[in-house]
Amino acid sequence: MHNSTKKWLLTKISSLILIPLMIWFLLSLVTIYDKGYYEIIEFFSQQPSKILFSVLIVIAFFFYALTISEIFEDYLHDNKIKNVANKLLSFFAILIPFLTIISIYNLN
Repeated sequence: MHNSTKKWLLTKISSLILIPLMIWFLLSLVTIYDKGYYEIIEFFSQQPSKILFSVLIVIAFFFYALTISEIFEDYLHDNKIKNVANKLLSFFAILIPFLTIISIYNLN
């Protein structure tokens, strides 16, 4: 399978996984919108919310990294700049979800 075909397929799969997760998150956000700080901490401290939000963050950043890398491929013509941009993108696509998940699991 060609590399661009794999990227296209992974983008489509991750977007399909994101749909129910985003629906869950939006419905949850509506329920905690007017809540206080402690109720929001309690929501993110519950096990199902921790797991679902962690999966949402990982899949969302994976999708974001795939789509932004395609933009780099299309619009950056200097290979050196393209490689640096893709490496920075990959670094931040791993670092930010990792730090977010650690923060959520350390709320208690």
